[in-house]
Amino acid sequence: MYESFYGLKEEPFRLTPDSRLCYNHASYKNAKAYMHYALYRGEGFVVVTGNPGTGKSTLISNLMSEFDGSQVRCTNLNCTQLDGDDLIRLIALNFGIDSNTEYKSLILHKVKELLLQLHSEGRRSLLIIDEAQDLSASALEELRLLTNLQQNNQPLLQIFLVGQSELRQTISAPNLEQLRQRVIATCHLKPLSVEDTQKYILYRLSQVGWKMDPTFEPAVFPVIHQASRGTPRIINLICSRLFLHGMVEDKHHIDLKDIKEVVKSLVEEELLQGEELTAPPATTLKSI
Repeated sequence: MYESFYGLKEEPFRLTPDSRLCYNHASYKNAKAYMHYALYRGEGFVVVTGNPGTGKSTLISNLMSEFDGSQVRCTNLNCTQLDGDDLIRLIALNFGIDSNTEYKSLILHKVKELLLQLHSEGRRSLLIIDEAQDLSASALEELRLLTNLQQNNQPLLQIFLVGQSELRQTISAPNLEQLRQRVIATCHLKPLSVEDTQKYILYRLSQVGWKMDPTFEPAVFPVIHQASRGTPRIINLICSRLFLHGMVEDKHHIDLKDIKEVVKSLVEEELLQGEELTAPPATTLKSI
């Protein structure tokens, strides 16, 4: 709605992940670098964690957009409380393998055949599992066993585990020591700082044709940061409502009163946690 009012090519603050609008803040770049490092090594697990809304699914989407299938065959699973057998079947299905059999051994044989074929073609196989904190111990053990598949001392499958912070606690369990020894890198997506919150907002706007309409009072950004706690998904929620508010009020300059009104409305709708909002002096912030 507000895109036309402000002359934007598309909505910049959608809640669904969009790899085209990735802002490469420090912990995001770090996580992506570890993933590329693991691909270069060709072995082991990478564990990426973060609180809800910090960009884990966007990171996966961004990474997968780099693959055209010629060098890496990648599949992405979104798991919720799967046991080991169900996970193996889901992995097979996502790799395009018929798993319509009661024998897990046959499914594993078909998976190995595919991985060997890809290896012979010079292609790597990558499995990315989102919401991995919900995996059972038996499912995680099945994943470890999959990484045992080798050809000429080269692993046939790499696995990235992506999930919320409790994933680290899960893989620290004593019964998962063998899996933990195969983790070559771990990283945590942190919330954005107040400076990065401003850069994040302006970057997404720049990608959709923003031409300084609307402009912003500098004190708006610290309030967005405080209300969102630096969580990108919540920043998007606030900014989308802020732009809608600007359109309804026919405003081309967003000030402190506007953002406080929007945050108050979101708190009343129970879409944000309520707290007293403050903002640093405008002179300490970059004018927009």
